Amino acid sequence: MADNHHAQRHSEIRITLADVGRRVSVRRVLEIVGDRPVFGDTIGVLTSWDAGVLVVVGRDGKPVEVREDRLVAGKPVPPAPVRRVQPPAADPEELQRIAARGWPAVETAALGEWTLRAAGGFTRRANSVQAIGDPGLPLDAALAEARDWYDARGLPTHVEVTVPGSPAGLREELARLGSEEAPTLFRTAPLAPLAALATAGHPVRLARTVSAEWMSRYRRVGDPSLQRDAQSVLHGGPSVWFGTVPGPEGSAPAAIGRCVVDGAWAGFSAVEVDPELRRSGLATRMMAALAARAAEEGATGGYLQVEADNSGAIALYDRLGFTTSHTYHYCRLPRS
Repeated sequence: MADNHHAQRHSEIRITLADVGRRVSVRRVLEIVGDRPVFGDTIGVLTSWDAGVLVVVGRDGKPVEVREDRLVAGKPVPPAPVRRVQPPAADPEELQRIAARGWPAVETAALGEWTLRAAGGFTRRANSVQAIGDPGLPLDAALAEARDWYDARGLPTHVEVTVPGSPAGLREELARLGSEEAPTLFRTAPLAPLAALATAGHPVRLARTVSAEWMSRYRRVGDPSLQRDAQSVLHGGPSVWFGTVPGPEGSAPAAIGRCVVDGAWAGFSAVEVDPELRRSGLATRMMAALAARAAEEGATGGYLQVEADNSGAIALYDRLGFTTSHTYHYCRLPRS
């Protein structure tokens, strides 16, 4: 009888190490009461399987550890059904603050209601003044103080100007000081149509942390000295997921992506595809898989930030239902 039970148990475990990164359903023994087992079921992403312990991250974003010797059943499952709910209304100021939480700087300082952000120079977003609200000083004095703060860190002074949100006259003052502007589009979309594109058996693997493989496809970290700050920014945020489509063995991934879930909003970034595989649908599959995971955690809206001259990315996001909420500007001040 014991042998039959053992054989039956293993026949019901239809997941292997190859399923790490997929959505799975597992049943485990929670405890034994008398001579009867009490079972518990968990559905979520299998994020690791190491040293006899599986880790499954469920709908609430929290990890559940499952001992291998307590596992009685397991199988891959398709994405969760998507609720067709519109994202909440949000103005540019609120969206910019949400995006800042999803791409957090390593170091911050308050200047009145403004936030000075630094991350060793890794991306303008994490190394710029979020100039929303009142800095508590005249604009020329506030900008001088900001420039001193960045000069002390050996960084250029970028100011993120958002309208509405930033003080009236800020762009004009920056222009008077000789700043250079770079417009960026903030785009949003209902999450459900994108998440609905996710399919069972898709090649996207999800993880809570970046791997060396993932980083080998990411183009934004060329300088090795930026690795620590880049890792801090990439892993920062309320609930962060990294997607990977593996490439041929020994090569960089075919595609990568990142998503951070913050309540009703999911922010997408770092979506990159092997240049030889572009226009093959990998970017769409990546974003759909990340969106499905975000929807499972309760997100209903998606957002992303894209440079205004990146026509290829904008065309993709148009097809996926993203529209421009607002445009903001990174203004770079000349060195003092």
